[in-house]
Amino acid sequence: MHIIVRLFSEITIKSAPVRKRFIKQLRNNLRDLLRPIDAGIKVTREWEKIDVMADGDDPQLIQKISQVLACTPGIAHFSLVHQYPLGDQHDVFEKTMLHWKDALAGKTFCVRVKRTGSHEFTSTDLERYVGGGLNQHTEAAGVSLKNADITVQLEVKDNQLFVVEARRQGMGGFPMGTQDSVLSLISGGFDSTVSSYLTLKRGLRTHYCFFNLGGREHEIGVKEVSFYLWNKFGSSHKVRFVTVPFEEVVGEILKNVKNSHMGVILKRMMLRAAEQVADEMEIQALVTGESVAQVSSQTLTNLSVIDKVTDTLVLRPLITMDKNDIIDISRKIGTEEFAAAMPEYCGVISKKPTTAAKMEDVLEQEENFDFSVLERAVSDRNVQTIDEIMADTEQESVEVEILAQLPAAAKVIDIRHPDEVEQSPLKLPEQEVICIPFYSLSTKAASLKEGGPYYLYCDKGIMSRLHASHLADDGYAVGVYRP
Repeated sequence: MHIIVRLFSEITIKSAPVRKRFIKQLRNNLRDLLRPIDAGIKVTREWEKIDVMADGDDPQLIQKISQVLACTPGIAHFSLVHQYPLGDQHDVFEKTMLHWKDALAGKTFCVRVKRTGSHEFTSTDLERYVGGGLNQHTEAAGVSLKNADITVQLEVKDNQLFVVEARRQGMGGFPMGTQDSVLSLISGGFDSTVSSYLTLKRGLRTHYCFFNLGGREHEIGVKEVSFYLWNKFGSSHKVRFVTVPFEEVVGEILKNVKNSHMGVILKRMMLRAAEQVADEMEIQALVTGESVAQVSSQTLTNLSVIDKVTDTLVLRPLITMDKNDIIDISRKIGTEEFAAAMPEYCGVISKKPTTAAKMEDVLEQEENFDFSVLERAVSDRNVQTIDEIMADTEQESVEVEILAQLPAAAKVIDIRHPDEVEQSPLKLPEQEVICIPFYSLSTKAASLKEGGPYYLYCDKGIMSRLHASHLADDGYAVGVYRP
């Protein structure tokens, strides 16, 4: 198996030393990400591409590698290719038909050739010969040079032929590790998850800071979505998850701040706390999910007042996006259902919030605030590596039965994300498998009161143990299936 990885276009226009550094970093990231899948996978770099090679053509292995490549920053697109010694034009046609005959049935197509080196034929000659042969010897609907259903891509490099069987889009951006670190203020909703994704995509090592306003379920939900984002798009590099207990801060605001200014001052307190966390972690910028005028605290006037509380750079990737655009991105990256099911908790809701806060009024209100409460919140923060947070949450929960072998009558609940289920369905010939994504378990738990026990399943066993423990704590007959 041979996969050719093409670089994001902005990498190719960098200066030679920078481009070389970016390509090397991307290669190293892919080695780290692919090693757990198969230690025999080889990743090598060239000036214009990266080659990923493994023994055999196992479809499941190809699928797992493709999943990693599609979610790794720095990749424009990648292609599964078959490499052969270059023969004459007829030999090229035969090799191409071997891989494309079935796929062309009932489809219009065209052939595109990229050629490097000296040959007796031109790229156009080869396109015509192979295209004509495929049109005659397959059940294709015909050749269409414009708007074809399928584009058959071939690459000829000196004495080698590469038949491209499938091409998939990457996420673009820059490789993780080529840019600085940022601290994302994450609440688990649409905005903060999408803004975190966009910084990951740009190659920014994204750490997470959660301000706990009092909801345990909310904290668990935010940890889950943060773990999801890191695990899917940024796991080549370790990051940290910081929880800042903000219940007392909220109480102080409710007690001593004018109702109309509560939202603005809460944001200022969060930036004050995040700035201290970022300074100690040697992080240069904060990230928020704010968008102009989406809520009262996000007018330009209020944002200006909020930003004046810190000298740290505040990045707002969503600042000009419409809500529908944000939701579209969340759907694309798999966080829409997280955000929709997130058990939000907010202790500061102004009845008539100001949309044009004046700095002198804000400072006057903050004079009534006991800043020792904020200092205590920052000093009591909890810092964990991102891969520790789910295991840590699990340890606080009720013990549940974990089975590698299930009785025939057992019912298994596959709690993985629907994308994961679609890519790798759980097939158990003797057990009934029910698919309920983990973010929907709380709303659909009532249906599990009868007919148990149920056994929860996920790939790594972390999320299934966590949610089984919570359900068991609520009186449900559940366990974990961990083959």
